[in-house]
Amino acid sequence: MLRIRGTTYHFRRIVPPALRSALNQREIWVSLKTGYQNEARKRAFLLHVRTTELLEETSRAVAEGQERQTVPHVRDALRDLHRLVEEPISIEAMPLPASRPRPRPQNMRKASAVATQKPKPQPLLLSEALARFVLKNPHASADTRKATQRAVDLFLQAFGDAPVSIIGGEKAGAFRDLLFSLPASLGKRKSSLTLTEEAERAREDGRPTLSGKSVKNHMMRLSALWNQLLQRELVKKNPWTGWSFEAGSKTIRRDWTTQELQTLMTGDWPRSSVSESTFRLVTMIGAYSGLRLGEISHLRKEDLQTIDGIPCFVIQSHTEDGWSPKTDAGTRIIPVHSKLIEAGLLTLKDTPDGPYLIPGLNTSKDGVRGTVFGRSFSTMKTRLGLPAEITFHSFRHSVSTQLRNASADIREIWIDRLLGHEATHKSQGTSTYLSGITTANLKQTVEAISYPDDIFRKGWS
Repeated sequence: MLRIRGTTYHFRRIVPPALRSALNQREIWVSLKTGYQNEARKRAFLLHVRTTELLEETSRAVAEGQERQTVPHVRDALRDLHRLVEEPISIEAMPLPASRPRPRPQNMRKASAVATQKPKPQPLLLSEALARFVLKNPHASADTRKATQRAVDLFLQAFGDAPVSIIGGEKAGAFRDLLFSLPASLGKRKSSLTLTEEAERAREDGRPTLSGKSVKNHMMRLSALWNQLLQRELVKKNPWTGWSFEAGSKTIRRDWTTQELQTLMTGDWPRSSVSESTFRLVTMIGAYSGLRLGEISHLRKEDLQTIDGIPCFVIQSHTEDGWSPKTDAGTRIIPVHSKLIEAGLLTLKDTPDGPYLIPGLNTSKDGVRGTVFGRSFSTMKTRLGLPAEITFHSFRHSVSTQLRNASADIREIWIDRLLGHEATHKSQGTSTYLSGITTANLKQTVEAISYPDDIFRKGWS
């Protein structure tokens, strides 16, 4: 008997009550691994034949009073059934079971008529609709092809290919919500993360996400494709219209207050694979440098260098693990704050614990370090009752706020260089001389970062 779950058909057969004890199973379920009804019927027929043989063999074994161990076990049979679905043989080559009666002559004409019927057309997949009505359309502009391809690719990454006839408002809404949670930098550099992982990473790091305008553009491209499908009566409605593209009550990130920092640094670090000492080390580096969590996590020992007589962090690409700064401006040097030197940070370069400067941070299967730290940090912050407006990324806000309110001797372009931002001023002079900022000027900028002495008194050792 056929059953459909989502878009996939399944085979279901009830085990007779007299055999349930022997087979230890009330029913047999096997995924047919297809969403097409005709193909599902063919595969279900093969499974029906095989399960009939299984039940008849079990019935004979029970009638003969065989030991339980000699009764065919349904789990072993199920493995064979799954292999049958993965590599189905043709129905013509499948022998009829002995118990199945041969067709009567009077039914031969009906069977012949069924065999000569034309097969029903297969459902049109989204990928096929893109190719047929956009990519192969000679009247579509290059921009239209590129933008529609991008929107469809994002949908396929998130939900997989599917017949356009079953894509409705639920999937359209889920896609819209996902788009709003994706980082604004998506696609600007290579990444092995899934879209869900990209969204989670953007949330944990406090990264800017896609704007309402970008989300609207993706949805409009899909809506234009669906309008063509509507005209051809390939779908019944367009689920991509009528949506709002306001992001809603978006949380505005801000810097830490002194009281919030004291609450954070005196709180209990949650049980995690990341130690409390690593938490204090990473947090102190973020507070005294404005480095992003990803930048801190991927620091290697060779990234701690002395430049012009000043100890510095060097933020640079590492081809060996596939990591690179977020933008071109992210490649930079940051002098190590005197408070970090006093706390013993320079000694980390001489430890034997692997190539990374910060020990105790696990690397995910996608090569991302710091993911567990980010989750544990968020858990701790929530337990302490700290507001959603502050995250680890808020240390960058704190550094930026302090430096822009510091002495007038600190120039705006020095702050931009320290934080890895594109230059605020786009004059020719700025573009030409930005690379000429001295390490001494950057050191002066870093040393303007200041916190009350008691906040980081415990250090990390």
